[in-house]
Amino acid sequence: MITRQPLLEKLQMGDLELQNRVIMAPMTRSRATNPENAPFDIHVKYYKQRSSAGLIISEGAQISKKAVGYVNTPGIYSDAQVEGWKKVTEGVHEKGGKIFIQLWHVGRMSHPDFHGGELPHAPSAINPHSKSFTPEGFKDTETPKEMSIEEIKQTILDYKKAAENAMKAGFDGVEIHSSNGYLLHQFFNRTSNVRTDEYGGSIENRARILFEVIDAIKEVMPENRIGVRLNPSLHGIFGMTMDEETIPTFDYIIEKLNQYNLAYLHLSEPFNDVSEIPYAEKEIAKRYRPMYKGTLIINAGFDQERGNQFILEGLADAVAYGKPFISNPDLVERFAENAPLAEWDQATFYTPGEKGYTDYPKLSVSKLV
Repeated sequence: MITRQPLLEKLQMGDLELQNRVIMAPMTRSRATNPENAPFDIHVKYYKQRSSAGLIISEGAQISKKAVGYVNTPGIYSDAQVEGWKKVTEGVHEKGGKIFIQLWHVGRMSHPDFHGGELPHAPSAINPHSKSFTPEGFKDTETPKEMSIEEIKQTILDYKKAAENAMKAGFDGVEIHSSNGYLLHQFFNRTSNVRTDEYGGSIENRARILFEVIDAIKEVMPENRIGVRLNPSLHGIFGMTMDEETIPTFDYIIEKLNQYNLAYLHLSEPFNDVSEIPYAEKEIAKRYRPMYKGTLIINAGFDQERGNQFILEGLADAVAYGKPFISNPDLVERFAENAPLAEWDQATFYTPGEKGYTDYPKLSVSKLV
């Protein structure tokens, strides 16, 4: 029986008070099955059901048409999408919850099928040799188009506009998705960025785009409502390959993020076994907690006990849970009662409709007595 639970204690995050430290991680669910790629009633229901989380971080929402790389994912670049998200944020706020939107550009992890036959954009013309989830199923990625300086500048403006739209939609803040092998992460790593201009070469140049995105976004919303997500030791997944400069690059980025008054930094522990990778950091929170001075959220494979332990040991301020929130809309309440968790059905993670999305039951009151 777990007695003291730091996960259930309040957290001051900038000017927001979170009711607990159980964060709902951003998870692609591929339910925006309409021509506008806009959230609709099932999204409202899904997020409302989970609004007891200290903070919900929404699924990735593409910042432009060029940013998409997965079928039926919602965007945040059109009026229809803003209106759809507005209903989501209203629903969460009615329940006393708080919600950030994750701003997403997949870069080379896309496919020409999403772009009228044109190649996806990326820092360099290097194929990640991965898969893109297209309307016709999974397809092999292709060699992307290297972005011009003008296209990079436009993408930064797209992030800014998406953040502006997020504020119109009533979100409490935004998370910049700089993780998991997507566009900004592709700029960071030398194995995916071989540019020779101001966005390539040195560590400072490869990290430049992230800070330009933050600087653009803070022109349209408070700096302390901006979060950043990073996955320093991602290797062999989403087309990413580490090298000897990968961790030093993240050291530089995280040190520099201390110059900003951000809502939080959201880090992932390694997604897979990197013990044989000489360049990898195997314990992300232990490395970066002493380095980062702001609110730190940690993620990847945590259970209730380990989440409490990390906060108790000062390794993180909050813990983000993904799959447990899919099958346990009342995850916070289950933690409070030390109740068993329902199993998730992986076969319905990305399928249309309510099955495996909004039909997971909450624990009945009788079971809690």
